Amino acid sequence: MPALLDIFRALADPTRMRILHLLNAMELSVGELAQAVGQSQPRVSRHVKILSEAALIDRRKEGNWVFLRLASSPTCDRLIDMVGDIPAESSEGLWLKADLARLAAIRAERVRAADAYFATHAEQWDAIGSLYVPEAEVEQAVLRALGGEHFHHLLDLGTGTGRMIALLGQSASQVSAIDRSPDMLRLARAKLPQENADKVDLLLGDFCALPLEDAAVDLITAHQILHYSATPHLAVAEAARVLQPLGRLLIVDFAPHDREELRSRDQHERLGFSDEQIGEWFAEAGLELEQTDTLPGGELTVKLWLGRRQTAKILPIRERKTS
Repeated sequence: MPALLDIFRALADPTRMRILHLLNAMELSVGELAQAVGQSQPRVSRHVKILSEAALIDRRKEGNWVFLRLASSPTCDRLIDMVGDIPAESSEGLWLKADLARLAAIRAERVRAADAYFATHAEQWDAIGSLYVPEAEVEQAVLRALGGEHFHHLLDLGTGTGRMIALLGQSASQVSAIDRSPDMLRLARAKLPQENADKVDLLLGDFCALPLEDAAVDLITAHQILHYSATPHLAVAEAARVLQPLGRLLIVDFAPHDREELRSRDQHERLGFSDEQIGEWFAEAGLELEQTDTLPGGELTVKLWLGRRQTAKILPIRERKTS
């Protein structure tokens, strides 16, 4: 009964109903919500607190930001179904129309900020991209390796701008994407296709310490991120931990090379990986190396390694060898 009373209390204010409708459209920060409903941030924060206490919305901290989304619960789903259709000519419908117009402006600002960030870093990224085959060819190789299968839960490590989400998200029922940079997560959020946004969970964290339970996902992608890690073997081991039996890990990275300037200029910790090295890390983590692909081009060669989690018990990280 107290939970039901909390819900009725939360729904008693029209602004809180508007907030639910906005969060049903997309995940927002408190500041963005205040902009969308045209009220002060402290006032919106009080509304958010009531909705949170009623278990109707979830909070997620991302660096110095806090993002809000509708709670994942049958109660919240039924509630949205009940209040989802508001007559356009009603006063509530007019408020909602204005809120959604402001929401469109917020979404446009996210895209503008993302484009500005890309423009600022374009020269750096173009310099690296010019050393290997076009990214479109890499993406085609990713699709070939995965064979067009449907995934229940996709996890993208070091998601960056969210390109793997855009490429594979439609083939997954649920998507998690992790990055340790709040700036990159905001870029990924701005680029999310709106038709898939409700099934994507963007996580701030380290891919060597994933905030996921054991055997939680059936596909993991690691696209051009291992060369930034000082401990890539731990990233492979941690990926294996959260993979379901027979789940797959796809690594896309560089073959060994001697471009030392990438260490100092672009913070690459590793100058590529050999098949033997990846195969050894896979074996230690309980993964079988099923497939490799080589994409020569320019001065760097791109490699794809696809491994599958076996059903045997995986050794704890501390018991494994390191390279």
